[in-house]
Amino acid sequence: MKFTLKDYQNEAVIDVLNNLRKARKRWREDAERHAFSLTAATGAGKTVMAAAVFEALFHGDDGFNFDRDPGAVVIWFSDDPSLNEQTRFRLMEASDRIRHTDLVVVENSFNRAKFDPGKIYFLNTQKLGRNSLLVRGFDGDEEEGIFPTMRPDLRSHTIWETIRNTIEDPALSLYLVLDEAHRGMGAQNGERGTIVQRLINGKGGVPGIPIVWGISATIERFNNAMAVSTGRITLPPVTVDATRVQESGLLKDTIVLDIPDEVVGDFDTVLMRRATDKLKEASDEWEKYAKQQESDEFVTPLMVLQVPNTPNSRDVAQALDVIFQRWSEVTENNVAHVFGDHTTQTFGNYSVPYIPPQRVQDDTWVRVLIAKDAISTGWDCPRAEVMISFRSATDQTYIAQLLGRMVRTPLARRIPGNDRLNSVDCLLPKFNKQTVEAVVRALREGGAENPPTGRILINPKEMKPNPAVPEEVWEKFVSLPSQTRPQRGAKPAIRLTSFAHELASDGILPGAGGIAHEAMHKLLDKFIADHATVFAEKRKSVMTVEGRTIIADMRSGGISDGTFTAEADDVVIGDAYRRTSRIISPDIARTYTLERAKRHPEAEDDMEQALIEAREDVATLHLMENLQILFDKEAKKLTEKWFRDFGSHIKKLSHDRQDAYRQIVALSTDPQDVDLARPVSRFEPTKVRETNGAETDIPTFTQHLLCDDQGLYPAELGTWEKAVLKAEQQRDGFKFWYRNPDRPSQDSLGVAYTINDDIKIVRPDFIFIAKAGEKIVVDIIDPHGFHLADALPKLQGFAQFAENHTGLFRRIEAVAETGGRLRFLDLTSADVRDAIKVATSAEALYNSSVAGDYN
Repeated sequence: MKFTLKDYQNEAVIDVLNNLRKARKRWREDAERHAFSLTAATGAGKTVMAAAVFEALFHGDDGFNFDRDPGAVVIWFSDDPSLNEQTRFRLMEASDRIRHTDLVVVENSFNRAKFDPGKIYFLNTQKLGRNSLLVRGFDGDEEEGIFPTMRPDLRSHTIWETIRNTIEDPALSLYLVLDEAHRGMGAQNGERGTIVQRLINGKGGVPGIPIVWGISATIERFNNAMAVSTGRITLPPVTVDATRVQESGLLKDTIVLDIPDEVVGDFDTVLMRRATDKLKEASDEWEKYAKQQESDEFVTPLMVLQVPNTPNSRDVAQALDVIFQRWSEVTENNVAHVFGDHTTQTFGNYSVPYIPPQRVQDDTWVRVLIAKDAISTGWDCPRAEVMISFRSATDQTYIAQLLGRMVRTPLARRIPGNDRLNSVDCLLPKFNKQTVEAVVRALREGGAENPPTGRILINPKEMKPNPAVPEEVWEKFVSLPSQTRPQRGAKPAIRLTSFAHELASDGILPGAGGIAHEAMHKLLDKFIADHATVFAEKRKSVMTVEGRTIIADMRSGGISDGTFTAEADDVVIGDAYRRTSRIISPDIARTYTLERAKRHPEAEDDMEQALIEAREDVATLHLMENLQILFDKEAKKLTEKWFRDFGSHIKKLSHDRQDAYRQIVALSTDPQDVDLARPVSRFEPTKVRETNGAETDIPTFTQHLLCDDQGLYPAELGTWEKAVLKAEQQRDGFKFWYRNPDRPSQDSLGVAYTINDDIKIVRPDFIFIAKAGEKIVVDIIDPHGFHLADALPKLQGFAQFAENHTGLFRRIEAVAETGGRLRFLDLTSADVRDAIKVATSAEALYNSSVAGDYN
């Protein structure tokens, strides 16, 4: 893969491959047909996950413990040929093991008896429709008159015959991938529904495809189709948690909605100027960021101008006038449209060309894109940073749908601490304070079709770093540890070699890969030497295959048996070698084989034989007990040492390089520490809407690490939170406070905790900065109720965090109200932590002697 999978993507790929393995095995052994679904919200990277699955399916993947299927054939089916083309391009973009020749668009000239293994064939509804040349002449449905019977000249096989022959070939395994599987399956969809049902169930002498995998943002209709399918077993669905997608940084954190304050009036040109200003600000900020990072990752922001289905030419021309007058760098040559009729449109004196939606992201000459609704299925444009919609207040669904296509982050990662670059702006001239709530609801309740959204803010203000905060405070802040969510299936050896590769690439540790491999080779040498006798015995067992001979006496009816041994062949040894590779990683298995071969006494005379014997040695290792434990421990030890030794060097790198290391840190089955990022921009609401419709100002506070131009920070605080803030501000040495964001950004401190065998992240409410003598000290205070089921697990997480970070924080306290007064638990106290470990109730802890009165 060209991309490193996000943690949720990696877990989804593991689950998909497990389902494919089961389905393939049961089809070959018992001719059972299976189906399952992958459900992931828009923006989750479904095509990237599919690319990882196909690489493992066609080539095997030791990282996923998955053997290749040498007879695998994939049909990728969707409604739309342009969507197929987009998918084909994205698969090539994501995979470095799938060749472009393995991605075959089935055209009308396609004519083969069977599909070839190791290839993905793209089909769509039209290609299997009754008028398609691909199906003409197939006699399976002549009695129903669905398909014409005249076969085109020179065509020896229809597409249905190709599918049937592939299914019936015992050397091949046919997989059907239904892209956007909610589409085209219902009876109401006519011919499309008939075609998909036929692929699933079979008909007219063509059996149903053995293995069906549906990929979609919403899978209900797929499940309904499976419920009425015949002779097919449904495997457990693979579902990606939408919150994990938001945490990953692939989607923008904040949607900013700007509306007029007045209820009545024409605000089109006012907000049009504001939208242009926002486009210019976004362009300046991205240019500034690229220079700051010394990066060639340059983002060219785009404005989407959304118009009604029948736009008024004069109104659009007026909007373009405002843009060109407000920002002279944008001209008529920077405007395009994506209307359905694909022709050049005239708006006043302006001629605006059509551009295919899939080209908008890469054709950076387009700075203003005129659109009507959601543009097209599967379309997205990460560089679209600003949208202004002239849709009416009754069109909130269309606005939400189009906005949902603009939430991918341009660099596929979150910009640390920068809300401006992690947000998308939407301006709604036709809306007011009452009607905008419909857009907010549509965004939040749009269902699985829309991507998960972070914060949705109406007319917020931008907070910047407080100029009163000295640099030493910020240095202390960015040194604080935050914890990552662990990754299921992560392997310490792969983490080590990935880390070594990055260190060498950045010139931090030249030759890091060789150093890592040498260290692990020494461990393996010592392990073999320490267990020489057992290793020799295991090696013999690898080199021989034992069997049993059954002898039946046909006259007496007696049965006797005996045993035999045979020398193992290359296939047996190769299988054993792959099993070892999954323990020590394919890279280390390869280099260790070569290293042992070089040390072989006869290497100079016969290197080939030396390599064979070394490979046999490595193949033996998978049979040795405790190898996995010792190997993983050593790999983890060296990785953590390098993180300690080179952490300061990594902090000096650009954000994109730091993000690469951050992902490697997270490649662990345990929560890992990462440093906090310094916040440079944060949007905060300044007004709150009451239930009666009235708006009131959100209270503001001083001495926050971020503030507006008056030194104030707006914060909606509960009763306990207000009491905590007031008490902390009155303590000796208090300097500043920080409202810890309740979202997965790099400037939010997170603490891992376990609930129902699932590890989650809790984000404490407050971080307080104080001066104790000449030292800057930090306190974490978290007012949190004990009535929810996660109260005790969170306390246990805080206790473990405090134990692991002794001395880094002056105080870590959990606060709750009981009996009309606030009580606290001091997590830095060993006695308190011991009590939490054995507790069965959070409430009992706050009422016990280990808690104290908070004041």
